Amino acid sequence: MTKRTCLFLTAIFFFSAAFIPAFSQAAEIGKGVKVTYLGHAAFNLVSPQGVNILIDPFLKNNPKTPAEMKEVEKADLILVTHGHADHLGDTLSIAQKTNATVVAMAELAGYLTKKGVKNAVRMNKGGSYTAKGIRIIMVNALHSSSVTEGDQVIYAGEPVGFIIRFENGFTVYHAGDTAVFYDMKILSDLYKPNLALLPIGGHFTMDPNEAAYACKLLRPQYVVPMHFGTFPLLTGTTEEFTRLLKDQPEVKILIMNPGQTIN
Repeated sequence: MTKRTCLFLTAIFFFSAAFIPAFSQAAEIGKGVKVTYLGHAAFNLVSPQGVNILIDPFLKNNPKTPAEMKEVEKADLILVTHGHADHLGDTLSIAQKTNATVVAMAELAGYLTKKGVKNAVRMNKGGSYTAKGIRIIMVNALHSSSVTEGDQVIYAGEPVGFIIRFENGFTVYHAGDTAVFYDMKILSDLYKPNLALLPIGGHFTMDPNEAAYACKLLRPQYVVPMHFGTFPLLTGTTEEFTRLLKDQPEVKILIMNPGQTIN
């Protein structure tokens, strides 16, 4: 065996070793965390201790949500990234039914309180809130936010994303509706998300190319594409996103169908 061959094999060994522990560690600390995709940008996360978290519960009028999942019987926390109907969705009715705590931008939380939500947590970007051992950090998103009632458009504060750190350390980043922005690297440095939930549909949010660049900044172990194909304008595809991620073998793409659960 030549010296050059030895160096080559040594490099491969160290390159492989650099990534295997990251996947193993993410899988290990992620044990007990359940992630269910409800279609569009809606997710249900269940912690190892059984805490039930809904994110952007647009369900009843969501053409992608399976019929058997349009009604929610249990929710402890509801996180709302912004006021648009395809994200705010059924927050009000679910909160009133389950008595869940709703976490949202200050203006949007105030709006929901006036509408009858009893437990609304008003937050702003950079703030954190801990409930039942789970830390929730509100972070930036580049988009808009409003609630429409008839012909009235009500300002709902700025749009946000959420970092969710579970009791066992497993960390999820839900980007909400956003363009890619370079400060995603700060989110990586500070919070080291194991799983990123990223929009890829384009037009209103990142497309597959921008989402792939976001992965370079965020450096998650896993990424789930969302906010695509629900409406004709959202033309980004998982096939294109997968192709664009080929130069990032350290990021494992998980393509979830609406209704699917990953443990």
